[in-house]
Amino acid sequence: MSDQFGRQGAVATAAAGGDGGHLLEVRDLFVEFRTRDGVAKVINGVSYHLDAGETLAVLGESGSGKSVTAQAIMGILDMPPAVIPGGQILYRGTDLLKLPEEERRKVRGKQISMIFQDALSALNPVFPVGWQIGEMLRLREGLSRAQAKRRAIELMELVKIPAAKQRIGDYPHQFSGGMRQRVMIAMSLALDPAVLIADEPTTALDVTVQAQIMDLLGELRRDLDMAMILITHDLGVVADVADRIAVMYAGRIVEHADVHSLYEAPAHPYTKGLLESIPRLDHKGQRLTTIKGLPPNLMRIPSGCPFHPRCPYARQECVDVVPAVRSLGDGRTSACHLAQEVLDGRI
Repeated sequence: MSDQFGRQGAVATAAAGGDGGHLLEVRDLFVEFRTRDGVAKVINGVSYHLDAGETLAVLGESGSGKSVTAQAIMGILDMPPAVIPGGQILYRGTDLLKLPEEERRKVRGKQISMIFQDALSALNPVFPVGWQIGEMLRLREGLSRAQAKRRAIELMELVKIPAAKQRIGDYPHQFSGGMRQRVMIAMSLALDPAVLIADEPTTALDVTVQAQIMDLLGELRRDLDMAMILITHDLGVVADVADRIAVMYAGRIVEHADVHSLYEAPAHPYTKGLLESIPRLDHKGQRLTTIKGLPPNLMRIPSGCPFHPRCPYARQECVDVVPAVRSLGDGRTSACHLAQEVLDGRI
């Protein structure tokens, strides 16, 4: 396993993803939560890929399935109630879903790492942050306590925590929200992963600190030559960071495009609504645009297009027929019967 996934392998193999394909690829993934109240179909045929050195932003409202997809990639879903009835998660050509748990652990953290959205909850309040960063280095890399402490200081300096040597013995509650998030980033980088999944990394941070965290992630991704999946509900956060964007709704990818094309001309009414809801300086004093209605109950997903109850352009076809994912050229896709009309600005 270490030979198969090691970051010190051939450069061509690493860049191509191991089998001449993508570094990471999710193929037609389904995830359900089977509860006493019924079956929640949380992920419904999600497919996306990530290449070496790039950033993919996964966007959508709460409940769209963004974080569940990431947890499936990491192998940290609670099973049960979660069940994966179909799909593949390929890392360097190997399906992670078919690996024994012992082998999966060798990928988790060392090859694919994750930053969780609530740093205060993710960090253990009774241990110093330096001890928590160094713990995985001791357990996974076999470093001594002194070596792990030195490496923890290096990682804290890497993520620009001031006075790292003096603060390594501090506890999570002694750090601000932005500094705690930097500690989480340091922990996620400890084992030098090839893929970093950042799940809402700027949640509950003020606008200035959000910008600092996003700048830091972009800088680290470039300097360390990582690939990154950035999960967020905020289109404004990813404009300067992402290479491509996948928009999720009701457990499906409803649009996929490079960041410039998507911002310039969305090809799905949901994406269009998200873009129009971003506050603009030239609309000062005007009411904010909103997407009417609420995301669907995943135990009772509407017929046809799941977005049709909220879509201002919905037709009878949208109510009756689930839209297939359509190619619109230049690598962009949209799961909408009216995709070309939306793209062309005719509606």
